[in-house]
Amino acid sequence: MTPSLFLYRLATRLAAPLLPFVLSARARKGKEDFLRLNERLARNLPPRRPGPLVWLHGASVGESRVLLELGRRLIEQRPGVMLVFTSQTLTSARLMGKDIPESAIHAMAPVDTPMAARRFMQHWRPDLCIFAEGEIWPNLILEAGKSGARRALVNARMTEESAKGWARFSGMFRALTGRFDVILAADEDTGRRLHALLGRHVRVPGNLKSAQSPPEANPVDLSRLATGFINGRRCFVAASTHPGEEEMFLDATDRFTGAALVIVPRHPERGEEIANLLKARRLPFARRSKGDIASTRDRVLLADTMGEMGLWLRLADVVYLGGGNTPDVGGHNPLEPVRLRKPVLTGPDVFNFASMMADLTARGLVRTVTDSGDLAAGLADPPIVTEAAVAALEAEADAPMKATLEALLPLIPKPLLESPGPGR
Repeated sequence: MTPSLFLYRLATRLAAPLLPFVLSARARKGKEDFLRLNERLARNLPPRRPGPLVWLHGASVGESRVLLELGRRLIEQRPGVMLVFTSQTLTSARLMGKDIPESAIHAMAPVDTPMAARRFMQHWRPDLCIFAEGEIWPNLILEAGKSGARRALVNARMTEESAKGWARFSGMFRALTGRFDVILAADEDTGRRLHALLGRHVRVPGNLKSAQSPPEANPVDLSRLATGFINGRRCFVAASTHPGEEEMFLDATDRFTGAALVIVPRHPERGEEIANLLKARRLPFARRSKGDIASTRDRVLLADTMGEMGLWLRLADVVYLGGGNTPDVGGHNPLEPVRLRKPVLTGPDVFNFASMMADLTARGLVRTVTDSGDLAAGLADPPIVTEAAVAALEAEADAPMKATLEALLPLIPKPLLESPGPGR
């Protein structure tokens, strides 16, 4: 064990007695669910079914959606395998509760202390542990290895900044991930960085987000909003926005006085903040989370809810995708609107999706905007999304998922008719 890893283990062991109080304080602030705090401590977990089990862990909404699709494909290939999904945020928990396969379980991710990680592994006894994107939790990874489970890092993404940070703890990084059975990178840059850190070849099947289907929409809601709120007006949607991007969007749309606007904040809990912004600008608006019925009298629909992105994207004539005009966010997945044939405008700071954005820009499906003036010009003259360009994109979309499944399936035992013993 490297000195830095030893110190991390020691620090988290010493901090463990304080964590129930920390979690309770976070719950009072709405950042944790009081009813699920035991899950965070790996206590009172749901029962484990007999047979092979795969644990899939992702931090928040983006990773969770990737893992949901991967989990569905695994069940198709290995019927009878039990899936346990974990995530860390309340928004991802709500997503999982709504979209998880019927035979699977979602639990809040345990805190990364040695005892919580050990309790989690001893309870679930996973055959395969799948970590998504950049989820490197030392105690969970170490306890997974001690349990005898196979380990995989899928859709790995690592920025240059993260690589520089891990380079200072390269021994610790190699001790944690160097013995993974499978490491699959989402893009060539990440593959190159992981190769430099680990000294081993890293496969690059591509970004699993390309395989995701566009989010669904309630057809009744879609019809009501199309007639009651849009009613022939052009509709501009600001999706997954962060602080500062709503102001930029509203500045850009000043000249489009007849257009209907939809603002979908990345974090719905920012609804009150954005509502105050709209009031300050004296813009009539309806607020989705309050049950307001949007009409043509409203200039803006504030969509501060979860799980309805498919609705807003289908209403859009043009989509402004947030996350690229706010420092340190790194952009958001542009494929959802693109696959719904919507022109996309987004900011230049998209390091989380650099390769994907470059490809979509080259195909003419996405355009970069740096300020409100650029955004206004893009709304007036958006990218032309051709059926041929989207069809070519979709023809390539499933290749990363197929390559990932090919790498993972040999690590999963086939279900047995009888229950395996308690040992491994």
